[in-house]
This record gives sequence, C-alpha cells and structure tokens, in this order.
Amino acid sequence: MSNRHRTTLISFLAYFIMSGMLAPIGIISGPMAEFFDLPVTEITARFSWLTMGIFVGAVLALFVFQWFRIKHLFLLLYTLIALSLLGLLVVGGLTYVELSLGLVGICCGIGLPAAALVISRSYAAEHRASMLVITDGFFSVAGIICAWVAVWFVAQSMHWAWTYVLVAAVAACILVLAYTSRFPEQEEFAAGDAAPSTWPPSAWLCIAALCTYTLAQNTILWWLPQYAQNVLGAAPEPAGQLVSQFWSGMFAAQLFVAWWVFKIGVQRLLWLGCVCTCMFSIPLWILRDIDALLVLATVWGFANLGLLKVVLSYATQFTSVASGRLVSGLLLGATTGTAIAPWISSHIVAAGDVTWALRFGSAGYLVMIGLVAAALLTSRGAQATS
Repeated sequence: MSNRHRTTLISFLAYFIMSGMLAPIGIISGPMAEFFDLPVTEITARFSWLTMGIFVGAVLALFVFQWFRIKHLFLLLYTLIALSLLGLLVVGGLTYVELSLGLVGICCGIGLPAAALVISRSYAAEHRASMLVITDGFFSVAGIICAWVAVWFVAQSMHWAWTYVLVAAVAACILVLAYTSRFPEQEEFAAGDAAPSTWPPSAWLCIAALCTYTLAQNTILWWLPQYAQNVLGAAPEPAGQLVSQFWSGMFAAQLFVAWWVFKIGVQRLLWLGCVCTCMFSIPLWILRDIDALLVLATVWGFANLGLLKVVLSYATQFTSVASGRLVSGLLLGATTGTAIAPWISSHIVAAGDVTWALRFGSAGYLVMIGLVAAALLTSRGAQATS
C-alpha cells in the first residue's frame, strides 16, 4: 500500500469514528436512561458533552495545524479516543461518561478537519469532490455498522457502552497506520491558508448552510427511533433499524455521487441534494406505518446525495488552492449544528413531543435551501463582476 493510500485510508477511518460516535445515540439513549435511572430527554441532552466537544475541537482546528504536525496529532488524538471509550466499560459513573464524551468529541473535532485537509491536498480539484464524498461513504458505513451493532447489543441486554468498543478498535487501527505514514504537513500548503477576513460572502453562506444541515439531520435521526416507539408503537429493534436504514441509503448515494458528480457537476448536484433531502424528510413525520417508514428512511438517506461534502467541495473552489482554514471553517459550521442539536431538540421534545422535533428538522432543511441558493447567486454575481 502506497503512502497516499495509507493516509487516505486513515482519513476515511477518521470519518468512521465520528459517525460511530453519533449514529447510535438514538438507539442507546433508552438503555442509558434505564441504566442511570434518568429520563430519555435528559440522557439525550447529556450527549451535548460529545457534540460540544466536537465543536470545541473544530474551533481548535482553525489554529492547531500551525502548532503541531499532522502525524503527531493523529497519534495523540486517536490514542485518547481509544482509551476514553474503553474506560466507559470500566468506570460507570455519569460524570466520567460526560467527561469521556467531551474528550472524545474534542479529538474528533480536530481529527475530522485533519482528515479532510489531507484529502483536499492529496487530490487535484477534479477528483477532490469525488474523494470527499467517498469519505462520507465511510461515515455512512459506520452509521450502518454501529447502528446495527447497537440494536443487537440492546436486544441482548448488554451494557450500552459495548457499542463504542468497536469505535475504540477502529481508533487503534488508525494508530497503527499513522505510525507508518507520512502526511502532507502544514508547511506544504501554508500559502493557500487564506484568512477568514478574505473569504467571500458565498463561503460564509456555505458555512451557515452546513450548520443548519447537520442540525436538521441529527435532530431527525436521533429522535426518529423514539418517534417510532412512542407514536407508532413499534418495538425497539425495528425502531433502531431506522437509523441503519438511513445510513444504508446514504452510503448507496455516496457511491453513486462519487461517479455522478463528474457527469452533472458540483453546482447542479448541490441544488438537487438540498431539495431532495428536504422533500423526503417531510413524510417521516406524516407516515404512521413502521414498514413504510423503514423504506422511507432509506430513501431519505439516498436523497441526501452526500450533501455535506458536496457543499464543502463547492466552497473550496472560492480560494485558489484548498485553504486549511477554510476547510476547518466549513467543518466548524457543520460541527456547530451537530453540537447544538441535542440541547435544542431535547427542549423541543420536552415542550411538545417527538413529532415536533422531526418537523423542526424539515424546517431546518428549508432554511438550508435558502442559504445555499443565496451562496450560488452570490458566487455567480462575484464571477460576473470580476
């Protein structure tokens, strides 16, 4: 395996770990609530330690690559992740769980921009969108696998933390690969690191769009299993399968988009993904049949069309070379939506019910469409006047 293939695989696995932490939340929140004798809404809100940690890590990623070499960062971050997750099985206190999730979140928040940056600088512009979408394919694979594993563990009445042991094992694989690899370090692309003050308005609109995208997606995804159980009366196993079905559809779309982006271009794919993901989210809170919902969850996942990385790839075209700060800033926008999703969605459910959380997600997608449309129009206007 060549060095570029090793660093690419490391980047893919970094996305696997991020998804592996987020995807099981809606499935294990119920068993965690029973374990700690707390309401499900309060347990889900505790995952704000994870998502806010991701947010803090994403903020640090704007600067940390100037202080540390990427290889050293990968070795440090994924050692901490592996040890923290294994500790969940040994230390049962809620305080440790919160601190551990926060630390893992910080490490993931730094590791994800590092992975995206390595991909962005390892491939030419015409292949960058395709490779970034494939990284999201690993994100989806993790969602499928970890959701399925979580459902199986819950059905076996096993400790809720066993789901994260798989994530710890993937972190260990990253350590082995990183130790034997050479990464494109900061000095190799510092010239393209444009300061935020020089980013065009369309870049900021893309950052805002990514924030609303992840807020909407995670709100729906985390509360959909509870909706299936509480409103539709579904059993825990098929309710949990909704998460896996979503990631299965997402993975199929990302494989398709990795090829299709060459046929229709990034801008058309961006617009199509925005409209479709919003349109197919609405029936999720209208249908009252669990079997139909399982099919729709797959369709909704496919309709996303790898949207996060399509937006990121489009926005990286705003600078002459892929700027490390811009990549980190775009992922920070996505991370912000993920970070605030548990807190906002828990309060929505506490004030109303789980159906309102799903409706809020669809409304978030509508806002995202407006922001993306504004970014496209602003970008075309800037090109017309240049």
